[in-house]
Order: sequence, then structure tokens, then C-alpha cells
Amino acid sequence: MNQDALKNLLTAVQTGGLSVDEGLERLRNLPFEDVGVALIDHHRELRQGAPEVILGEGKSLAQLQTIIGRMVESQCNILVTRLDAEKAALLQADFPQAEYDRDARTWCLLQTPAGPAGTGTILVVCAGTSDLPVAREAAVTARMLGNRVEELVDVGVAGIHRLLARQELLRQAAVIIVVAGMEGALPSVVGGMVGVPVIAVPTSVGYGAAFGGVAALLGMLNSCASGVTVVNIDNGFGAAFAASRINRLGGGSRP
Repeated sequence: MNQDALKNLLTAVQTGGLSVDEGLERLRNLPFEDVGVALIDHHRELRQGAPEVILGEGKSLAQLQTIIGRMVESQCNILVTRLDAEKAALLQADFPQAEYDRDARTWCLLQTPAGPAGTGTILVVCAGTSDLPVAREAAVTARMLGNRVEELVDVGVAGIHRLLARQELLRQAAVIIVVAGMEGALPSVVGGMVGVPVIAVPTSVGYGAAFGGVAALLGMLNSCASGVTVVNIDNGFGAAFAASRINRLGGGSRP
């Protein structure tokens, strides 16, 4: 339940369109609901402005069906991350209106229009095509949170002219998410070119000494560019959630 739904419910009780008992019945699952396999946080959208997101990785199909089924009844929008294609196909049979992004491994069920999270645009910049799954997770998440999103793909530092050719797009963004593996240099370059928040996402892409993304993580943490914030390895979801909050608060206004 979000703030608008709660206001409508309280107004209906106040005006007599809904009895007190009916209002209590609709609120009975707040703040959370025990469904056996999980405690669903129905109160989260009221607290944070976005409903609970389901991490699909490690969950069985039966667990996902139970959680999603109860969330569908609450009329909230549903985002499942890290979901493999096999489980997604089986869930699609139960919820045909949902959309699965094979690259991002995200499963989205939009039940109500996502209200605008902010006035600006979140730009997701991806160093290479191999980083695309993490970048796509960020883009899908940001859109599900109600943001306008642009994507800029394959502009890594190995061919920096590709990035320099898109400076206008960089300047138009309110918040920029930069996704890169290998040595993780791209966020420093972008951070030195713009005056808006830059959120860096290291990916686990790279050979031997990349150490599964640790090299990129350390490179980003040691960035010489001011204003670069770093999330965990492959955490496109976390980057998008942070960017959405910045956008909602107007903290990404261009100078």
C-alpha cells in the first residue's frame, strides 16, 4: 500500500463510503504478513516510497509463487531480481502480464502506473557489452521506481572517443550510473566530466587479476574524481535504488 492508496482508504472511511470494519480489514496485513516462507513487508512502500523487491536468486519456484501471489493481491508493483530464465518462464504461465528481461534477469509485474520519482533523467552508462546484464538490471529497476531512464552502452575507456561523442547526453542527466569491469576506470572519467552525482558499479567481468570484480571495486573506491559513490560488485539494483532517491529529492539537479 502506498500513500495515495492509504489516503483514499481513510477518506472513504471518513465520508462513509467504507465502514470502519472494512477499513480495518484492508489494513490487516500492515505492517507485514506472514506467508510461511517469508514475512512480506507491505508497509515498505509507505516508509520508503517503493514496495519490497524480491531477490529471486536462491528461492524455489514454490516460494516465489507464494510471495508473488500475495503481493499481487495487495495491488503493488512487483520486481524480482536475479531470476533465471527457467523459473521466469514458469512464473509467466501464472502471471502472463509480467515482463522478463533475459539480460537483466529481472521479472516485472506492473499493476499500477509508477508515479514519477523525480523530474530528472537517470543515465545508465555501460563500459562494455559484457557489463550489460548489470547495467540492464540498473535500468529496469530505475524504470520500475518511476524514473525516466536513458542507456549508453559500450563506451569504455579502451575507446574513449565513443564516450566523448556523447557528452550532450551526459550533461542532460540528473544522476549517472556507471557500470564497468576490468580495472573500473570509466566512473573516474565520467566523474571528471559532469557536475551531478555519479554512482559507480563494479562488475565481475575481467581476467585473472580482476579477482571477480575486486580490482574494479578498489579502482572505483580510489577514484580521483570528486562525487563518485560506489556500490557493491554487480549491484545494479542497489545503484538504481540510490539514484532514484537522489532524483526524487532533486539532489541530481544540474549546475
